[in-house]
Amino acid sequence: MPTSAPNSNVETLLKVSGLSAGYGKIGVLNGIDLTVGAGEIVALLGPNGAGKSTLLKAISGLLPRTGTITFGGQDMSKAGPREAVNAGLVHVVEGHRVFTQLSVHDNVMLAGYGMKGSELETRVEEALRFFPEIAEKRNDRAVTLSGGQQQMLAVAQGLVRRPRLLMLDEPSAGLSPVLVDRVLAAAAQLRDAGTAVLLVEQLIEKALKLADRVYALARGSIVLEARTSEDDLPNRLEHAYFGQDVSAPLAS
Repeated sequence: MPTSAPNSNVETLLKVSGLSAGYGKIGVLNGIDLTVGAGEIVALLGPNGAGKSTLLKAISGLLPRTGTITFGGQDMSKAGPREAVNAGLVHVVEGHRVFTQLSVHDNVMLAGYGMKGSELETRVEEALRFFPEIAEKRNDRAVTLSGGQQQMLAVAQGLVRRPRLLMLDEPSAGLSPVLVDRVLAAAAQLRDAGTAVLLVEQLIEKALKLADRVYALARGSIVLEARTSEDDLPNRLEHAYFGQDVSAPLAS
């Protein structure tokens, strides 16, 4: 299936071609082609077990993979997590991975390990401004935060690096509707500030409302790609998940 590119006036930031990955001898992904444009939000949707989280891990270097990954014009096919982060590709993994016994401030500081003190403090304050709810609790231990606030903290940790592309894996998992909207609103703010977002999300309606383009993943392969402005997209996604015909032409 040909990969739909970002709008013609948008620079392609991430290009994945023929990517395959898995866990040991267990193959999960089969020849994935995907692009993300600079300052674009792309949603990656699909049923449980489709390989969405595996794809993000493969892109960020957390899993061995074959195929080609180009980021910002640089070949990242063999890059590990550290090289990815240094290039501006940051992956916020699923599940509120924060240090619960450290303060909110120290959690964000730790994410910027290796930066100079004055620069790091500037980055910490910049990241916390996206989430006033946790900025007010900067001296509280992370264990005292709600699940939604811990998710905000996890995203803030990723923002310290000023990523060119932020990959978010199920940021709404386990959150109340109000907190889901707050976390996803931060993704929209990031786009407005020029940061691209690759979003794995189960809440299809909210993801389609937020994103510019969407890929559907099922059984380890891309089964649909489209712009979110296209007609009848939710129905086409449902058909794609269950392996039915999705051959209707997509927007160029």
